[in-house]
Amino acid sequence: MPKVFYTQPDGQVRVVDGAVGDSVMSTAVKNGVNGIVGQCGGTLSCATCHVYLEPGEMEYFADPSEDEDEMLDCTASDREDNSRLSCQLTLSDGVDLHVTIPDEQV
Repeated sequence: MPKVFYTQPDGQVRVVDGAVGDSVMSTAVKNGVNGIVGQCGGTLSCATCHVYLEPGEMEYFADPSEDEDEMLDCTASDREDNSRLSCQLTLSDGVDLHVTIPDEQV
């Protein structure tokens, strides 16, 4: 079972067991993780699930799609090289992920 390590802006870390095939966003919402809004429910039409993915874990995912890339330009917090929308990060068996939640989502 994959684990997701959610680091809050204040440095607190919450570890959540996820289900293979679920997104980092849906895992956060289901488990009441603060800072992941997911306003659109994962339909890639908002940027309220913005996270900073641990740079060494970028290799687990394809580059952002054109739609995700455009939405990342609309984030409330500054976009970084490791910015991703957590609705587009699908959990895989045997892969734990570490994400940092930005200060603002909306």
